This record gives sequence, structure tokens and C-alpha cells, in this order.
Amino acid sequence: MKPGTKDEFHWDSEPRGFGLRVTPTGKMTFIIQRRVEGTGKEARITIGAFGVFTVEQARDAAREHLRNMRMGLDPRELKKQTAALQVTLADVCTAYVGRPGKLKATSRQAIERHVTTTFEAWKDKQIASITEEMCKARYREMLTKGLRGKKGAPGQANQAFAVLGALINYAGRQHRRADGSPLIAHNPVAALKDDKVRLKPRTTRVLDPKVGAVWLALREWRAVAHNRDTASSIDLVRFLLLTGLRISEASALKWEQVHEDDGCFHLPNPKNSNPVSMPLSQQALALLAERPRVDGNPYVFPSWGKAGHIKDPRDLMRKLSGVAGNPINPHDLRRTYTNIALRQCRIEKFRTDLLTNHITRDVTAEHYFDTSNLQWLQPEAQQIADFLD
Repeated sequence: MKPGTKDEFHWDSEPRGFGLRVTPTGKMTFIIQRRVEGTGKEARITIGAFGVFTVEQARDAAREHLRNMRMGLDPRELKKQTAALQVTLADVCTAYVGRPGKLKATSRQAIERHVTTTFEAWKDKQIASITEEMCKARYREMLTKGLRGKKGAPGQANQAFAVLGALINYAGRQHRRADGSPLIAHNPVAALKDDKVRLKPRTTRVLDPKVGAVWLALREWRAVAHNRDTASSIDLVRFLLLTGLRISEASALKWEQVHEDDGCFHLPNPKNSNPVSMPLSQQALALLAERPRVDGNPYVFPSWGKAGHIKDPRDLMRKLSGVAGNPINPHDLRRTYTNIALRQCRIEKFRTDLLTNHITRDVTAEHYFDTSNLQWLQPEAQQIADFLD
């Protein structure tokens, strides 16, 4: 058979629609072409190359495709369904965290961590094969034994299954069965609704009678701090109390973000993804003015460590917990700031939400206020700092 200048088709009578396609280069491929019953759509399906398939093998495959077409099933969609059914939890995780601009680095890391730890035994399983019984059993294991089988971890269990639920929902939206229905019609994580432990919200903070003692201790320790990292840690913790920032936002603050002449600093990529300029109190400005700048290091709170800045002032927080009278961590300082604003300074909640860079639920503030520059809240920031002093 000589090749032509374009694809040639040679049809057989049994079964009808079975044929051979010959390309201009001489490549010969078995095909089947018929309408899919009930859809009105014509489908041309490639069976395989001549030589890989014999005529009889190709004819048998054509008959199988025709049976599906008579049942209203498009072989092309069946092929997609087969591929979708092979998608693993790890595959879905990679696709989910890889969406441009959708997730913060910390969120990506948390999702990947749960897939590779909590669900390590499942990560290479087909996501459509995860069942309600599997979810219930693993959730109970996390509740009672935790990740390492030693101590229950209800917080981690809830977070891990929230991640799994989101990944399964995503897989259901992205992949379809041949009939057009979602690959996963019912999320098995939903079966945990009656089993899920409701955790009490964390309220740990520096209690009101201890705020003064904590602030005074930080000032005294700073006066005698001669080690650069120690001074950076103390100033970072003081800055957290003065601003209510998240530790990740404050610790990685760069001098280029600080505008002392304007009395503000800029957060280009905060947790809520809304770039914002935040006000600085006189106390915060004084703290920044006293901070030494290190050649070649862009950070306000530099460290000799690999990151180049203080990341976790753990030793200082342990020492500060003794003064506070209860264990506190950097995020507890954020709760302390919020409590001072609301309880001591009587600052409105929506203003407090803005000062702590939360997504406010106030419709007017959210849709009509300019919340990208909060210098107009400098009086409130100053009120909180004056309370600390």
C-alpha cells in the first residue's frame, strides 16, 4: 500500500466503522469511527498501530468500542476515566499546591507535610479508593495515638483531615467519569462529622495583671543584652507586643519595608494576601531607631542563623513565661495585643481586626474603606503602646 499526500482511510465492512488510516509517511493505524448512541456525537478512536495489533486483534478491540458506543459511552471519556481512576493522593497534592498564586508557602508546606506523614501509607493509593472506613480508622488512630503512636493529637487529626477533605474535593472537581459525573461523588471525610472532636479555641495570653511585669522585664533584659542574637530576639518580642503581628511577618521584616519618616511599615504579602501599610507607635519607632543595621543583612531582626533573621525566640519565650506565670508563645503575644486593644483600650473590633491584619467581617470596612493603608489607625496603635508603657 503506497502512501499518498494526505491521510487515507480504508474501511472494512465488519464491523462497520472499522478501518485503517494511512498517513503520508506510510504509518498505518487501526481506527473505529461511529456515532455515540444518544449523544449525536461522532467519535473516532485510535486502536493501535498495524504490526502491534493484528487485524483480528484490532477487530476485537473495535467491537468492544462499538458496544460501549451503543450504550452511550464515549470510548474517549472511558479512557479519561481510566486515567482518572489511577490518580493518587500524591498526584492530587502536587496539582493542588502547584496552582500559581493560590497558596502561601506555609500552607503548601502544611499540606505536603500531612500527605507525607499523616497519610504516608495512602499517598501512593488511588485517591478514589480512599473509603469512609479508612478515614474513620485513621482519625481514631490520630486522636488516641498521634503520628508516632505515643500521644493523642486531636488538633493534628482535625487539621490533617481538613487537608484530606480539600484534596478529595479538588480531585472530584478536576476529574470526571465517562458519564460526566464527578470522579468522587461523596467525600469520605464527611463521614467524620459525628466523630470529630471539637477543640476549645486557644486563649492563652499574658494575663492583664502580668502585662506590666512582662513589658518591664523585656526592657531590663534588653538593657543588658550584649549578644546580637539575644538583642534581636528581645526586640522582636517587644515589636510583637507593640504591633500584634504574626511571628512570620515580624521576624522576616526587612528595612526596605520600614518607612520611619511616614511612621509606618509595609507588609507586601501577609497571610490574608492583602498588601498593607501598618502604623507605628512612638514606642515602636524608638525601638526601630535603636536597632543596629548589619551590612549585607536586610533584616530588622538579624541572626547568625541560616535564615539570616530570628525565626523562633524559643529560649526567650521560655524565660518570659516565668514572668508571665503561664507558658506563652509568640502567637500568644498577638492575643495579648488583641485583648489590650479590646478590653483595656476599648478599641472597636473592626479597627482591632485591621490592626492585627485579620480579614474583617465588617461589610462597610471590607468593601468601602481603603484598607491598604492603615496609617489613619496610628492613634489606636499609640493607645495600645501607651498602655504597655
